[in-house]
Amino acid sequence: MQESSYKSALYGIFRKYNKSNKIPLPKIAPHTLRHTFCTRLAQKKMNPKNLQYIMGHSSITITLDLYAHASETGANAEMRSLIA
Repeated sequence: MQESSYKSALYGIFRKYNKSNKIPLPKIAPHTLRHTFCTRLAQKKMNPKNLQYIMGHSSITITLDLYAHASETGANAEMRSLIA
């Protein structure tokens, strides 16, 4: 399927849902779903090279720059796991 097919299907779902519900769903592009999918895999500690392959990125730098997010909380947790 092409992106336009997914986009059309998603927008149809949004229209149908929003007609019968008080709180409307925001329009989400297929690329947003792709980004969310990759972010969740990165959060689950998937090997970055495997993630790069799945996403079809030409460079590991692209994958790491977009999806490898460092935080103080995460760094502290990693350090505690090394000590344990």
